[in-house]
Amino acid sequence: MGQYEESKLYRIRHSAAHVMAQAVLEMFPEAKIAIGPPIEDGFYYDFDLPRPLTPEDLEEIEKRMREIIAGDYEFVRREVSADEARHIFADQPYKLEIIQDLEKGGIDEHGHEVEGPVPITIYRHDDFVDLCRGPHVSRTGELNPDAIKLLNVAGAYWRGDERRPMLQRIYGTAWETPEELQEYLSRLEEARKRDHRRLGQALDLFSVAPDAVGPGLILWHPKGAMIRKIMEDYWRDMHIKGGYQFVYTPHIGKATLWETSGHLKWYKESMYAPMDIEGQQYYIKPMNCPFHIQIYKSRRRSFRELPLRWAELGTVYRYEKSGVVQGLTRVRGFTQDDAHIFATPDQMYDEINRVLAFCLELLEPYHFALKFELSVRDPANPEKYAGTDADWELAESTLVKALETQGKEYVRMEGEAVFYGPKIDIKAEDALGRKWQLSTIQFDFHLPEAFQMEYIGEDNRPHRPYMIHRALYGSMERFFGILIEHFGGAFPAWLAPVQIVLIPIADAQVPYAREVAAGLEAAGFRVEVNDSPDRMARKIAEATTQKVPYMLIIGKREVADGTVSVRLRTGEDLGAMSVEAFVNRAREVVEGKSLDL
Repeated sequence: MGQYEESKLYRIRHSAAHVMAQAVLEMFPEAKIAIGPPIEDGFYYDFDLPRPLTPEDLEEIEKRMREIIAGDYEFVRREVSADEARHIFADQPYKLEIIQDLEKGGIDEHGHEVEGPVPITIYRHDDFVDLCRGPHVSRTGELNPDAIKLLNVAGAYWRGDERRPMLQRIYGTAWETPEELQEYLSRLEEARKRDHRRLGQALDLFSVAPDAVGPGLILWHPKGAMIRKIMEDYWRDMHIKGGYQFVYTPHIGKATLWETSGHLKWYKESMYAPMDIEGQQYYIKPMNCPFHIQIYKSRRRSFRELPLRWAELGTVYRYEKSGVVQGLTRVRGFTQDDAHIFATPDQMYDEINRVLAFCLELLEPYHFALKFELSVRDPANPEKYAGTDADWELAESTLVKALETQGKEYVRMEGEAVFYGPKIDIKAEDALGRKWQLSTIQFDFHLPEAFQMEYIGEDNRPHRPYMIHRALYGSMERFFGILIEHFGGAFPAWLAPVQIVLIPIADAQVPYAREVAAGLEAAGFRVEVNDSPDRMARKIAEATTQKVPYMLIIGKREVADGTVSVRLRTGEDLGAMSVEAFVNRAREVVEGKSLDL
């Protein structure tokens, strides 16, 4: 069990899920219950109900939950046989399916893979009984009814399978104190305001057209595309300085390529169906790495060429069920800021260390707090992984040494490695304290072997290189979505699609505003002139809503003095200054990639 599973909050939330399920069954005696696990910051339970739930229903369920909590019923655990469990849940088809899985072993009551046979246990409180491994609080009275809140209802396919019944999932949250609940609800409200889907529409950054184009396929609007261009230009400049070369690869490849790479064996469920081209099967690419390997294999390589560092902004496509596609953060088509490094075994530490340092430098202007994880294999199940024990020990020790060299504390994640090698995962903590997976640095000894890659060593004999996979943004789409929420749409001046808007108070000042705008554009700034007939206050409000960093107000006095009156999107009024003084100030902010204005 992990730290959260052993915590008091986990027991509180697990118990609250059972209390909620009892309340729902009392409202709908004919309901069929599925699963109800604790999750990060809360819990949920899935129900098959005779009608859709309403907000009023949630209020009634909460009311009944308070009554059950007040009853102070004991949670009683009991281990039962499969036959007894089937008798208890004879009228609950979803529970019967779970019992069958438990009986076979390998899957727990929440559908998660586990090792070996799973004992069948039930928990009872009052007259409600559930199939559950626990743990729970001792009694319902230990729950604080003023620290529990039902949040919303969503659709969820049974077992996540879109071919199975659609259930109603009630989400809730539970805490030890009302104060913790209110703090969490405040964070939720702030997250709602920062939601990248809402801001993406309000700021005209991107859209999706699920009916016309398809779910999970992003349409970048001019302002969003401008930010992406800035991010990509910065990325390319950094990679040139970092000793990388750029490559470009196709969007499709023959089935034999993906067979050799192992993707059709290990990753087929995330790949789209093949297409037939002149009697041969092709797949749209889910990864770029096999193509980069083919570039490597296009000619004989010498140890003198290594390491080779090849980078590509490569668009890939992965099948995601429509129910889990979400805005920019869970999509079907996305562009990875991918790179692969081919090195001799004795170069691997230097290259891993170099990549890690490079990643930290590249991410610095985005102003995230970073956390580090080391994903390693499960030593109890070595058959799930490619390579030898010696390969894994070398790879893991190399990653650890790089983390220690960079002075980074990390959490060791047992069993989280990919099949071909361990990896460093870098997570970003945003302005709301949420953690997002960003960069990955993977040590790979499998693909060079699978593709029979070679270089000629100093001994004039062939040797096998090693390979590093790394994506630092992760993907342009997901990284952009995280940035929108991190900054609340108020991008730093260096990233803002429009950095400056000039606001002439009257038509008479428009020519001067256009003259100043031309000078600012020549100086490299992204500028707009709002020459609409709206009043100045409305123009300022519009620029503020669009989160433009700088507003330059121009009236009669500014025209006469050859100045601009500077206002920040924060509402701060800096007053009049010369255009040159403003340019110097703004250039320092932009070139320094500062959060300040």
